Amino acid sequence: MVSAGQNSVSSQKYVDESWDATILHIDMDAFFLSVELLDYPQFRGRPAVVGGKSPRSVVTSASYEAREFGIRSAMPMAQALARYPQLIVIEPTREKYSQASQNVMKVLHDITPMVEQLSIDEAFVDVEGARRRLGSPAQIASLIKEQIRETTQLPSTVGVAATKSLAKILSDRSKPDGIGVVPANRTREYLAPLPVNVIWGVGPKLLERLNNAAIHTVGDLAAQDPVRMKRWLGVIGPQIVHLARGEDPRPVEPRQEAKSVSVEHTFDQDITDPYLLEKNLLDLSYECSRRVRNEGLAAGGISVKVKDVDFSTRTKSVTLPTPATSGAVFFEHTKRLLEDLMAQRWHPVRLLGVRADRVAQPGEQSETQESLFELTGSRAQIHSEKDWDATDKILDDVAQKFPTAAIKPATLLRHQRQARMPDG
Repeated sequence: MVSAGQNSVSSQKYVDESWDATILHIDMDAFFLSVELLDYPQFRGRPAVVGGKSPRSVVTSASYEAREFGIRSAMPMAQALARYPQLIVIEPTREKYSQASQNVMKVLHDITPMVEQLSIDEAFVDVEGARRRLGSPAQIASLIKEQIRETTQLPSTVGVAATKSLAKILSDRSKPDGIGVVPANRTREYLAPLPVNVIWGVGPKLLERLNNAAIHTVGDLAAQDPVRMKRWLGVIGPQIVHLARGEDPRPVEPRQEAKSVSVEHTFDQDITDPYLLEKNLLDLSYECSRRVRNEGLAAGGISVKVKDVDFSTRTKSVTLPTPATSGAVFFEHTKRLLEDLMAQRWHPVRLLGVRADRVAQPGEQSETQESLFELTGSRAQIHSEKDWDATDKILDDVAQKFPTAAIKPATLLRHQRQARMPDG
């Protein structure tokens, strides 16, 4: 019934003991694929993925049946098909995911306002204030799962613990469609026998170093001296020791909106021409800004992501002086970020992405965003965010009515023959 892996603690047995385990981590199971299966029920129980059908695209979401063949999210589609040639590939539909996410988050907000959304398909919830009304955290977790299923027909997994880090570990180890519960007074007992790489921050390279030092379990790590670990590993040393001891004071921090909006493209052919790269960046910048505006939000920061032909990924970001919504302003900043990234190392580019960070409802602003946007090769003029509002409104209206023939910046129209495959 309720499981947290081999070290499971039944929420039925510990329904009262869970009273002080007030932090829940809710994670939707194979979210994008689960949403698609509502429209393609004939593919249930079969190896299936969401992703572009181009061999150069990547897997966005994989069914648990596909995972049995070693197929995982972010895997190149060609590699996934090589592992299982009969793999069912469903192209992504972003609008459906956004609506499903909103429905899930509404269920959580109906339980308590203490919701910290981490991404489109996961969130932390602090149910301390909801216990008198709804029962123990374990009972609330069951209620959340039931209401999500009733509202969206989607499966979810919930981890229930006294800390964020353990709640996340429990949801990971209780998938799919489960509940993992550990009472507060059993935190260290539960963690001790687990492999050390369940601790946040312990990736493959650090895991190898720890194993070479005979640190194999969370209990081994918890027994280390934080001061010595800092000398050995730097600032992350004492951090992972404290997490191994079940010490994680981070509170649930409610946010009204998701933290970021991103757009990425994997190219059918690696980009080697700087001009084509910049033109694709322009396309992505305008698309990202359009999505931000469609949500009634503004971006507090912007990031650019580059994946090279060797699959190495690099990112660079900037914090904006004031929140921005204009594609012109986005491109001004993304262009500089891309120039900085490519100056570090020039390799053929396989994937390019633009992300709007710290997106939120626009607050009261005493000044407008001023940006330098190059209109010609030799002249630059100062424009404020307001100057672009009318233009952006026209672009948005046309894009809504004619999505395949929308107005774009003139410089963008000159490179439409450059083929791209959206990955989500």
